Amino acid sequence: MDALLREYLPIVILLGIAIALGLVFILAAIIIAVRNPDPEKTSAYECGFNAFDDARMKFDVRFYLVSILFIIFDLEVAFLFPWAVGFKDMGSLGFWSMMVFLGVLTVGFAYEWKKGALEWE
Repeated sequence: MDALLREYLPIVILLGIAIALGLVFILAAIIIAVRNPDPEKTSAYECGFNAFDDARMKFDVRFYLVSILFIIFDLEVAFLFPWAVGFKDMGSLGFWSMMVFLGVLTVGFAYEWKKGALEWE
């Protein structure tokens, strides 16, 4: 039984360090935090414009376009990681399918660049 408990000792130590570090960070935030809020700090920030304005006001759609394009290209690049990990086992079919995927990604990026979707005037 003693040997079994000794195997779990590193896990218990790591758990203790994690809990202690978490408590230190929480207490440091409580002690060090600045306590002079103003309306600008406490206001909600929503997509580049004030959250409590008129709902029918005009706003710039380019912010949403750039953010959606970032999410799309970021997610597509995330597909490269599993491909790179299993690259040795895929063979030429896996290689050429990724080249087609990267080609479509490059054509889409060039199209968005040509249309000016990435320009912020």
